[in-house]
Amino acid sequence: MSLHLSRPLLAALCLAPAFAFAQEAARTLPVADNLVADGIPPVPASIAEAAAQYTEFRASALADFHPTRRELLIGTRFGNTVQAHVVKMPGGARTQLTFFADPISGAVYEPTKGDYLLFNKGAGGNENFQLFRLDLQNGKTTLLTDGKSRHSGPRFSRSGKTIAYTGNARNKVDVDIYTMDPLKPETAKLIAENKGGGWGVADWSPDEKQLLVAEYISINESYLWLFDAATGARTPLTPRDSKEKVAYGAAAFAKDGKGIYVTTDKDSEFQRLCYIDLATKTHKFIGASVKWDVDGMALSDDGSKIAYTTNEDGISVIRLLDLKTSKELPAPKLPPGDVGTLRWNKAGTELAYAISSARSPSDVYSFTLATQKTDRWTEGETGGLITKDFAEAKLVRWPSFDKREISGFLYQPPAKFTGKRPVIINIHGGPEAQARPIYLGRNNYYLNELGCAIIFPNVRGSSGYGKTFLTLDNGKLREDSYKDIAALLDWIKTQPQLDADRVLVTGGSYGGHMTFAIATYYPDRIRAALPVVGMSNLVTFLKNTEGYRRDLRRVEYGDERDPDMEAFLQRIAPLNKVDQIKAPMLVVQGKNDPRVPYTESEQIVETLKKKGQPVWYLLAKDEGHGFQKKANADFQFYSTILFMQKHLLEPAPKAP
Repeated sequence: MSLHLSRPLLAALCLAPAFAFAQEAARTLPVADNLVADGIPPVPASIAEAAAQYTEFRASALADFHPTRRELLIGTRFGNTVQAHVVKMPGGARTQLTFFADPISGAVYEPTKGDYLLFNKGAGGNENFQLFRLDLQNGKTTLLTDGKSRHSGPRFSRSGKTIAYTGNARNKVDVDIYTMDPLKPETAKLIAENKGGGWGVADWSPDEKQLLVAEYISINESYLWLFDAATGARTPLTPRDSKEKVAYGAAAFAKDGKGIYVTTDKDSEFQRLCYIDLATKTHKFIGASVKWDVDGMALSDDGSKIAYTTNEDGISVIRLLDLKTSKELPAPKLPPGDVGTLRWNKAGTELAYAISSARSPSDVYSFTLATQKTDRWTEGETGGLITKDFAEAKLVRWPSFDKREISGFLYQPPAKFTGKRPVIINIHGGPEAQARPIYLGRNNYYLNELGCAIIFPNVRGSSGYGKTFLTLDNGKLREDSYKDIAALLDWIKTQPQLDADRVLVTGGSYGGHMTFAIATYYPDRIRAALPVVGMSNLVTFLKNTEGYRRDLRRVEYGDERDPDMEAFLQRIAPLNKVDQIKAPMLVVQGKNDPRVPYTESEQIVETLKKKGQPVWYLLAKDEGHGFQKKANADFQFYSTILFMQKHLLEPAPKAP
């Protein structure tokens, strides 16, 4: 039996392969309703298909040790956002406890029985964090705060009956101190009104009569106070009239309540571990003598040991100190990376910590003192990617305009990519943050699949290199940090494996501001720019950032209310130098950003459009200071790949 086909049907079948190919070529990613992709060309679905594996890594952050069981509370993402999970044994399953559209943070167990936990959550990236209680017996979640203003904490008293926390409900500018029985939200009590936005509760005294409170002025200046937990009456612990600006970091009461342990840069370039006697106010420095910052610390519940991390050229080292003998104890050996939270178990026999390194997303471990054994509690997925050959960070240094040495971390693409490689300069925020050798996540795609090199510089103003270095970009010294990137561009020219004609500059927050600035100051030296939640004009930024942070930022950038300072900030503002921009730009912003308002991005995007300068603009209506939701971060990633394909990867045209 033969099959006869009509001519029209036969013609259609003959054309089918070509038609299918055209459909395949035309497939693009949909733009979700919560996103605005202004000027961004349709993103081919093939980009997502090629790069999706790099979005499926999963990191874990340490939250708390259970007070009565060998279990850990962690934060990780199974769906779209980070939620609280419990892990009941090393290598055990991660059991999800919270289920929200927005990420949660700051989760902590009730400290005596652990039958409930408290956590913070904002909405849509607005950072107006609320405190919630999750009862583990019935899974019920209860809102503890007003649902409107911003809160931080909580800090449990030793008995677990009361928490202390901060909030700005009074006027949205000043941060006040509250206490509450978390089982009875109606007991919330304002105990102290404060002036300024930098207040935080560090600890309760062992007798629960006093609160140890930190007042943050800037990264170079802070003060410690004792507050009466019932009346709010306050006593200063550290003087304000000192000629030396002193910063205090972590702080905790000693077990006997007669002193406190702190990290401070008093009489030093670096943060050191210190004991302050409350009766005499004398400072006694303890621990290892290293010329690097002590990043963080954790005091054991019995007060006999302290764990702390030192930041040694960006690499974390954990150290353990016996407070009775003042001797260092054996500590876990770490790969080069960045350690986050430290937590002791109730007995003080086991220390939990999280570490991220170039070849591993942040994972949670514990170290048992008696056996010196390290247990791995989580093993973050990497989307099936084999990371053992991923690029390790290489510490590099270059001289800046004033002969000062600047450093950063360089990641090189695999050897399969030959010739001079395109370069991505990724500038951190803060400005007081620091680039550390951590897992690069989606950035690994740019290395492994696009063949780009990536440099993470620590320009002047970065933390980790002493308090003098921190101040070198303050106020009218702002342009000096731009010059550090110019010096990096000079250094790139001297590296035979790097292509100085194909450089993309990017960064988030202050790194976004730096990206805008580099595009205006050195327009002929970069190929493309990708600012994320960046400030385009420090004057309008200071006027429009949330009130509770405005004075804190003026210490760093200068007070725009001073006519002379305003004139300087207007002179250097990228918004006012748009005519100098030549590089195509992809601008990324969250609509609900309380730190860098979305208007900072929109005002420069609109100005670039009027000029006719190529600009892509990605706005997420349900995000704040950076994209926290996986779906949004993925679309940003795929758009970035397309942007690089069009504006970075092609060789520079040869001069005629």
